Amino acid sequence: MAKTGYGKRSVGDEDPHADADFAHLSPRDREIAVFVDHLEEGHAMGYKALAAAHPRYGQQAVRTSLGRIVLAGHLRWIKEHITVEDDSMRWVTRTYWSRTPRSEEWWAEFVRARHGKDVTADHMPGLIRVENAEEQVSPEPEQAPEQEQAGAAYRALVDVRAADGRMPLSERDCRSLEPLAAEWLSRGATSDDITKALTDGLPPAVTNPGGLARKRLESKMPPKKAKVRQKAARKARVSRVIMACGLCDADERTTTITRGLCTECLELIEAEGPAYGAVPDTFLPAPRDAGGPPGADEVIDVTEKVNALRRAAGLL
Repeated sequence: MAKTGYGKRSVGDEDPHADADFAHLSPRDREIAVFVDHLEEGHAMGYKALAAAHPRYGQQAVRTSLGRIVLAGHLRWIKEHITVEDDSMRWVTRTYWSRTPRSEEWWAEFVRARHGKDVTADHMPGLIRVENAEEQVSPEPEQAPEQEQAGAAYRALVDVRAADGRMPLSERDCRSLEPLAAEWLSRGATSDDITKALTDGLPPAVTNPGGLARKRLESKMPPKKAKVRQKAARKARVSRVIMACGLCDADERTTTITRGLCTECLELIEAEGPAYGAVPDTFLPAPRDAGGPPGADEVIDVTEKVNALRRAAGLL
């Protein structure tokens, strides 16, 4: 998964899954498109991350197929300039996925509509202010009702008498000490903690169990649980949006983006030609980059090809 706010983001308004999805793509591109379509929202979308997760194809195959999927209108990388209310600014790259192929005009309007969007939620991890950095701990669990806590404190003090005969706390002692024991429990201590504090290291004889218990409960009181105090996230909005290349980090500030790719990446993908999957070059009627008439990229009759080679070698 990518960091919060990054990774795969569906554009929305999609039709339900159907067998015809991606039927316009070549077999390998279709397989990778289906794979991407079923990834969770927020999944990392770099070709290396996808290749690491895909069971069949490596980095170069995934990269090339992603390029063709971009050209087919399913995928776009968009850079958004974020302005935060404290006047800090940053660029972030979003990856938008559409099961339905979209036109260039549709993507242009989508980019335009991103301008001015409130994206505070996408940046919550980086924008929350902690009032006291020394108090960053997990939120405190809900406390038991005071009456229930007081009852537990009284029982904890009664248990001390059973744990050590040198501390025979009377009912009056227990009632008097109950608020102190309840404070212990409110700070996360247990009944056993109270018993241990009041019985460890006792002298051979205790003349004033109630007084000793009070002194120990006061002097050994555990610290209060620290609380996280957070201010609301700083507002963040998209102040500028530009299209980026789906295969490299280039964007409209430095190059021309056509159908989701920069000029250089577009030329490389077009030079690759159609995807042949696992079909070897020797099973093709012509080299993949040789061009030729329509249908020239079809798989030939392998048996006839082998027989022709045998005839040429004088074996038939």
